[in-house]
Amino acid sequence: MAQRARALPTNVGDDFFVDDSCIDCAACRWIAPRTFDEARGQSRVHHQPASAPDEHRALMAQLACPTASIGSRPGKDVAAAQAAWPDEIVPGVYHCGYHSEASFGAASYLLVREAGNVLVDSPRYNRPLARRLEALGGVSLMFLTHRDDVADHQKWTEHFGCPRVMHEADIAGSTRGVERPVSGRDPVALDDELTVIPVPGHTRGSACLLFQDQTLFTGDHLAYAPRRGHLYAFRGACWFSWPELVASTHRLFAEHMFLHVLPGHGRRYLASSREDMARQQRACLDWLATV
Repeated sequence: MAQRARALPTNVGDDFFVDDSCIDCAACRWIAPRTFDEARGQSRVHHQPASAPDEHRALMAQLACPTASIGSRPGKDVAAAQAAWPDEIVPGVYHCGYHSEASFGAASYLLVREAGNVLVDSPRYNRPLARRLEALGGVSLMFLTHRDDVADHQKWTEHFGCPRVMHEADIAGSTRGVERPVSGRDPVALDDELTVIPVPGHTRGSACLLFQDQTLFTGDHLAYAPRRGHLYAFRGACWFSWPELVASTHRLFAEHMFLHVLPGHGRRYLASSREDMARQQRACLDWLATV
């Protein structure tokens, strides 16, 4: 629980606050950007919520915070914020919220579809979210993009009885029981709608999941950078091979079509058209050529 005595001096106002346990995962800044931003390497409240919708989003961010670093005055409608998770991004695709410190606050997603729902990476396990996922049809399959963002995968797979898919190059420790390992560097079709795309670079076994040539779940391979204005990769957090990451990105863009980029870390990008996404890809490749 956030402690007001440890509230960061950069906070503005005293209703909502961020304390010094913040790990700078940035989740609150894109969940509730009208309330939270960054200062001195940590998140902070830059503007107290001035409306009911703003307060609702701030409370959603408070629940999602992986380190419970966000606090607020008592009496807030936390139940409504709980009911708002998971949060629909585009039809049938939800941000789960409840980020986990074990994955440094990475985002996880629920894909709702007739062929069976898919949980992409693992949120923090808790009963309110489990009940909401049950109401949306449960989870038939869990896809783990890479070794860093597995968090409470074991608890979720035990709860729903869902098999896990992960590239074998990243399987170790708690993921040794993964039921459906994939291998190699060629795309692997899981069914008519889902394709696993290996993208070694961030880790040896990093992989994306593509849904219907529409939505690409990228893990820590690719994200959107508002300050740059284009898709990019994490040069300072590349644990396996930067040249491999660059090569993987070239293959990804050349061989696959998609409109939405939903990452574990960093901002999502929802393109307005195929042409818009093509511009993003060109800008990303131009940037990669200079790094």
